[in-house]
Amino acid sequence: MGGKQDQNEVYGKPAKYDPSFRGPIKNRSCTDIICCVLFFLFILGYIAVGLVAWVYGDPQQVLYPRNSTGAYCGIGENKDKPYLLYFNIFSCVLTTNIIAITQNGLACPTPQQVLQSLSQELCPSFLLPSTPALGRCFPWSNSTVPELPGISSTSIAQGVSGLLDSLNARDISVKIFEDFAQSWYWILIALGVALVLSLLFILLLRLVAGPLVFVLIIGVLSVLAYGIYHSWEEYRVLRDKGASISQLGFTTNLSAYSSVQETWLAALIVLAVLEGILLLMLIFLRQRIRIAIALLEEASRAVGQVMSAMFYPLFTFVLLLVCIAYWVMTALYLATSGQPQYVFWAPNVSLSGCENVPMNTSCNPMDQPVNSSCPGLMCVFQGYLSTGLVQRSLFNLQIYGVLGLFWTINWVLALGQCVLAGAFASFYWAFHKPRDIPTFPLSSAFIRTLRYHTGSLAFGALILTLVQIARVILEYIDHKLRGTQNPVARCIMCCFKCCLWCLEKFIKFLNRNAYIMIAIYGKNFCVSAKNAFMLLMRNIVRVVVLDKVTDLLLFFGKLLVVGGVGVLSFFFFTGRIQGLGKDIESPQLNYYWLPIMTSILGAYVIASGFFSVFGMCVDTLFLCFLEDLERNDGSVDRPYYMSKALLKILGKKNEVPPGDKRKK
Repeated sequence: MGGKQDQNEVYGKPAKYDPSFRGPIKNRSCTDIICCVLFFLFILGYIAVGLVAWVYGDPQQVLYPRNSTGAYCGIGENKDKPYLLYFNIFSCVLTTNIIAITQNGLACPTPQQVLQSLSQELCPSFLLPSTPALGRCFPWSNSTVPELPGISSTSIAQGVSGLLDSLNARDISVKIFEDFAQSWYWILIALGVALVLSLLFILLLRLVAGPLVFVLIIGVLSVLAYGIYHSWEEYRVLRDKGASISQLGFTTNLSAYSSVQETWLAALIVLAVLEGILLLMLIFLRQRIRIAIALLEEASRAVGQVMSAMFYPLFTFVLLLVCIAYWVMTALYLATSGQPQYVFWAPNVSLSGCENVPMNTSCNPMDQPVNSSCPGLMCVFQGYLSTGLVQRSLFNLQIYGVLGLFWTINWVLALGQCVLAGAFASFYWAFHKPRDIPTFPLSSAFIRTLRYHTGSLAFGALILTLVQIARVILEYIDHKLRGTQNPVARCIMCCFKCCLWCLEKFIKFLNRNAYIMIAIYGKNFCVSAKNAFMLLMRNIVRVVVLDKVTDLLLFFGKLLVVGGVGVLSFFFFTGRIQGLGKDIESPQLNYYWLPIMTSILGAYVIASGFFSVFGMCVDTLFLCFLEDLERNDGSVDRPYYMSKALLKILGKKNEVPPGDKRKK
């Protein structure tokens, strides 16, 4: 008795009966208002960063090359000239100018003479008139290749064409486009099959959850048993041969250890211990495994009643795409921000009329040169200024953007978890199912979550974001210092990374259960997280069993869906399925693996989306089940809300009111 009281003091007291509680409460108030205001201010700042990036950024810098004057190749006036050709100035000098000068017995030219000679005599067909930069836009073909001194246009065209032919970049892209054009509707059919398989798997769990879990457990035991048998056979053979690790010694060739008896002896011991632990768990935890199976069946029933929840991941997926796309565009515009700088330039400042021209000073390319008497004077593009306010704050703005990416993504995921938890909690706390289930449980939970708990979701998302940012910084430091650290430093770095990984997993687990409590009781994040943690710690064994059984079942479901779609796609797109009719024939493809991999990836995404909803349903019903056990006792005034299967497993029942012939 004293031990139980001590446990209650450590992990909190069980929930008390509340006669007014009928599921997710209706009368609630806004929670974590300070964090809500902070989140909205952050979003406004994030939008402001995007506007600044849009005003000062120019992503065309990374999409199109620039020629000598700063104009883009492939757009505008150079629309028909998408290629930028850079000319080696030293080739022009060495092949013509310097040789001619030495033959005449003259001294080497000055830099001004070289530039003047290049711009006016040697390379007139290539260089833009009187510009120091040596880049020009060209529509690349044999007829438009410029004539360069000492280099034939034919050799240039052949060289570039040979390079393009060797890479086959254009040819590969065309073939990929053709494959997608011929197989896109079959890929959609494969994704439809993945969707149907995922939905059927979840709905059929109501009937086959128990046998399926039993088959999976038997399968794991069989695999371990075969591993034990194989290890024993290998150990017996090597023992008779006398092969020992003392004869082999230390070697970096790990495959060599498979030929010594100690390796298989160690494997035999490890597998035997795992087999024994699993058998003991099945013997002593069989009751809790039955509860986990009953909860899985109840979750399948809940999904069938709240079918709209299965398609909520589509909304989450769209929001995630918006968050990622906004960050990508903002980061791209910020990275290319900067005002172009133009300066005066002339081929030879020593010529008459150029003495008083301020060379290499800023100018406006739209205006005429200040001194037209200087031959060849132009306002040319030099580069981008990096001294503006935006450029000086570029790093800080990019950090702000990364923080915004993580925070918004985590908030969107938190919103989905809280909304689904509210919908499934409405199912559990309906005493007469499906009569007492709200008409639109998902939409009601969505409106309720946005209206009252935006701040709580932002609080939980911020905590997770800070840990993820710390992991990113640590990975960046480790990448930069890789190869320069000693073994001790590497070990310390690995420990830090492992600790942060564990911390992130724990926070995700705690946040997930906190959002369930928020959806049910409407309290703030800290109180909800504390109550959820205490409730789970009071039932830690049930938590572990349910978590592992659910993980095993969902892993098998994903394997079934993805593997089934992958096998069907492989046999269809490789033409190994015959006799389906004239209208159902596999398309002729250049790369048959392309639609197969696309189908497999799409099937994995669809299965993950469906099973994430099912996993959230299981976790919600589990917390509600634990609360139900603590709040109620099965009496007429305090009846259990759990299913008949759970009541039967626990050996409990609800008392029937006098005069009521129904059984609960």
